[in-house]
Amino acid sequence: MFNAIHVTHEAIYKVGGIGTVLEGLINSRPYRDGVGRTVLVCPLFYPEKTERFGPGGVVEYSSLDQVYDGPYAAALRPIEREWGVRIAYGRRPLEDEPSGRRTVCEVLLVDLRGIHLQRVNELKGRLWHDYGIPSDRYEHIWEYEQYVQLAGPAVAALEAMHFGTEAAPAAVFAHEFMGVPTALALQSYCPSRYRTLFYAHEVASVRRLVESRPGHDVMFYNALRAAREEGLYLDQVFGPQHDYHKHAVVQAAHHCDSLLAVGHHVQDELLFLGPDFEGADITLCYNGISVGTDTVAERQASRQRVRDYCETLLGWRPDFIFTHVTRMARSKAMWRDIDVLLALDRHLVERHQTAVMIVLSTELPRRPVADILRMEKEWDWPLAHREGPPDLTGGESLYYQRVQAFNARARHIKLVYVNQFGFDRARAGLRVPEALEFLDLRRASDVEFGLSLYEPFGISPLEPLTYGGLCMVSTSCGCAGFVKQASGNRRAPNVILANYIDGVRRPRTVKDSLTIGVAERREVEWRLAHHLAEQILQRLPADDAGAERLIDSGHELARRMSWDVVAERFVFPALRRAFARRRALAVA
Repeated sequence: MFNAIHVTHEAIYKVGGIGTVLEGLINSRPYRDGVGRTVLVCPLFYPEKTERFGPGGVVEYSSLDQVYDGPYAAALRPIEREWGVRIAYGRRPLEDEPSGRRTVCEVLLVDLRGIHLQRVNELKGRLWHDYGIPSDRYEHIWEYEQYVQLAGPAVAALEAMHFGTEAAPAAVFAHEFMGVPTALALQSYCPSRYRTLFYAHEVASVRRLVESRPGHDVMFYNALRAAREEGLYLDQVFGPQHDYHKHAVVQAAHHCDSLLAVGHHVQDELLFLGPDFEGADITLCYNGISVGTDTVAERQASRQRVRDYCETLLGWRPDFIFTHVTRMARSKAMWRDIDVLLALDRHLVERHQTAVMIVLSTELPRRPVADILRMEKEWDWPLAHREGPPDLTGGESLYYQRVQAFNARARHIKLVYVNQFGFDRARAGLRVPEALEFLDLRRASDVEFGLSLYEPFGISPLEPLTYGGLCMVSTSCGCAGFVKQASGNRRAPNVILANYIDGVRRPRTVKDSLTIGVAERREVEWRLAHHLAEQILQRLPADDAGAERLIDSGHELARRMSWDVVAERFVFPALRRAFARRRALAVA
């Protein structure tokens, strides 16, 4: 048994998918059986919030709050003086709601205000000498600077807590670029006490390229495929990326003992970064799926509640309920949803059937309920929106223009855009039925859309899997590879795969691939939209027996993709190799 350290920006607040990964992995049976203590390490983001560790959290030490208890008080106070920081240490519960499992983790937060820059510069010198990270290029970027600053006091605190020892080294999970400086600092200063793993939830420089180029995934992955065949790397194809701080940090991650890639594209993208990654131990380590136990009756009850909401808003009850729950980002390619809906609308007109698409997506944290109630009362939110606070942000306004255009064209589908985080009466207004909760939206969904152009894995699009919904995801999503693997490369009844990447009409060299622009991509998207609409209509269940079959098949597929499976098949083999590799180097 060993201790584990997770360096992440989501130690307390879930702002993306990493928080969900932590909940699933740490509560998996193999992890609970194989790991002793777990500590989450993170900068202190909101010093003004006195609830340091969230609901259920317990503060054992915090100089910000004059709490000097706990077993490490005497060890942490000198570190604060030495580095010019303040530290909060304690515990918080981490719960995986679908499974009901709950684990109490230790938490180490560092308030970086006032940190001694001389000590930070010494660490930066070490990172340059040992790993080639040029901090002088990025010191003006706070997103970079804070995670380098975190590394020094975090190393000192973990050493004071004896989290890793010579006899029992600790595993350090560096979640994304944010965790790399701390992991490499531990590896540099005390290599015998720690084993480092870079958890690649994305490849940041690739995300930037895919999102910014007009051909998006259709261009990039065809170019990557051709470049790999020709022995070319990313800088040779797309030019130097060293202006980007995340690129420099991720390039240094090959020095970690092991790398975990959450999808097959991420694995290819890492290898595409440069020859240093060819010799790295990269494990294809998909994310897990939570397994539910719902029945047809529970699904139908949720559908009635969501239909009640639709009737209150629109005055009619839809035959079908479509959903998309996602962040508001270009990578989500939400115009592809509308392409499919337009193609689908024509079929529903012929069938005399109706549908409502509910989209939950926002660029902001949760809006206060007072603002929601005011918008609901004054301008009929969420059916109508206004630009500017407290309603639409810039990105939300651009999306809402597409929503308005769609609703003007479609005859039998209505798109309802809810720009709020959460879905119940306390978060989404008085027209939400009192008994309705967010999980009802997952249970009720006939189709969850997820046609992203860059999606390293994509947990959210698969969440309705065990509730009998269809999950429509692009093959640009890493989860598509896991679906294929778990289903034995046979068609999974619950999952519709949208292959935009292979939609181009002829094989391409690198040069040809780079010429793919808006026109060719849009031609691929339009053509595929009609095929996807037909797939939806073919797979939607016609009766309760069909719905029950989808629940059963979804549950079986999710069981093969569970966090227990992920931990046992992917994470722990990589850990064992990381431990063995360092022992072999020590002996040599």
